[in-house]
Amino acid sequence: MWTLLAVLQRKLVWSIPIFMILGIIFGVFADPNFLKTLIIPLTFLMVYPMMINLQIQKVFLGGDYKVQLLTQLINFGVIPFLAFGMGRIFFANQPLIALGLLLASLLPTSGMTISWTGFAQGNLSAAIKMTVIGLILGSLATPFYAKWLMGTIVEIPLAAIFKQIVIIVFLPMVLGFITRLSLIHIVGADKYHKNLKQKFPAFSTLGVVGIVFVAMALKSKDILANPIVLLSFLVPLAILYIGNFLLSTLVGKFLFERGDAIALVYGTVMRNLSIALAIAMTAFGKEQGSEIALIIAMAYIIQVQAAAWYVKFTDKIFGSVEEARLQLG
Repeated sequence: MWTLLAVLQRKLVWSIPIFMILGIIFGVFADPNFLKTLIIPLTFLMVYPMMINLQIQKVFLGGDYKVQLLTQLINFGVIPFLAFGMGRIFFANQPLIALGLLLASLLPTSGMTISWTGFAQGNLSAAIKMTVIGLILGSLATPFYAKWLMGTIVEIPLAAIFKQIVIIVFLPMVLGFITRLSLIHIVGADKYHKNLKQKFPAFSTLGVVGIVFVAMALKSKDILANPIVLLSFLVPLAILYIGNFLLSTLVGKFLFERGDAIALVYGTVMRNLSIALAIAMTAFGKEQGSEIALIIAMAYIIQVQAAAWYVKFTDKIFGSVEEARLQLG
């Protein structure tokens, strides 16, 4: 079981499309309505494990105010409006898809922000802080941005979104914090960090592919009636991510040293698509939520691929770790 989960996590760029296809097939040959009962437990499975490793106390460590401020300015002052513009251009007649694109842009950072920053040998401490701040600010800001930008086109259930954010973000955050402290107390910090910490993200991945499967199954007949619809999402998503990478890279390159620059890039480009999926599937009803979730599921494919490829170019863009040390030393 653990081996399967680990494979799903490592091969997320393939896991998501496979479960999308399986969901569509299931929805064609079986009545998928009973799957609606799985949305809440799968949502909890998706969010709670990622919260266990979230180090909330890192927020209170100072010393990198400039990079933190610029990261959140990009996250909330630029990217949502770029996504909104893409929605207006590409999905003028599909308001729920446009809303899904907006939701995918409104929740910055995830556990993968920290992971990819580590792979690229960036500033991990800054990335952890960006993750916590971005998650909290994004959770609080999402209902207001959605109402402000899309409220005249789509009915935005403000109270329902706030309620679901409390249930799927802040409750798991508190439970995750308690779980981590309890595990460290029971098994010790060394054993927790060596043996347990790396296992939790795999369970989140199981929740992600489960939600994707359910969303695709519920919309399978609509998708097969117009199969090109999923492919049509790739162009606006690609523009959104390329624009994000370019802006963040330029800001990082000219304003920060290597470690902070890499953290800023991954702190702005990586979106918490799991929570965006959870909000879509729980706050907007099963039918609307499934449609909104389509483009969020497609965003996983581009995001994972783009993040992996960017690691290969960080030394060319920002210089090597050795060069950075020489400049600082």
